[in-house]
Amino acid sequence: MNLSTLKPAKGSVKERKRVGRGQGSGMGGTSTRGHKGAGSRSGYSQKLHFEGGQMPLQRRVPKYGFNNPTRVEYKPINLDIIQTLVEKTNATVVDVALLQKNGLAGKNDLIKVLNRGTLTAAVEVQANAFSASAKEAIEKAGGKTTVLQRSAKAETPNQ
Repeated sequence: MNLSTLKPAKGSVKERKRVGRGQGSGMGGTSTRGHKGAGSRSGYSQKLHFEGGQMPLQRRVPKYGFNNPTRVEYKPINLDIIQTLVEKTNATVVDVALLQKNGLAGKNDLIKVLNRGTLTAAVEVQANAFSASAKEAIEKAGGKTTVLQRSAKAETPNQ
């Protein structure tokens, strides 16, 4: 075996389509563009969501309400989840990294602690926001709350 005898696998190499070369090319006189219409002409570029003149889907579907582009979305974490996490890990500080490590939050999530369930462990909780009742319940259990600043990346609205 030498390099001059090597060939690609059968069917792996196709001949390229030679458009605009007449009848002998097998593409016919219209070069696979069909007869008449915008798509047959040079310079035609189809607009995004164009449906051949039919009313496009984004105009047919009814719309209502208002979507605030600067809305800040928080991942809610309740006190009962924090309690089970503390019992499982024996942590004294519950922060974003611990929540991410245990699959309770994503790396870009902003965390808000809410007051569902009860917290008996005295832990320091670090999050981006707290409900007033959750903050009160954590401090009542002997814990401490720390509000983290949002990063500049998290503050930019989703486009």
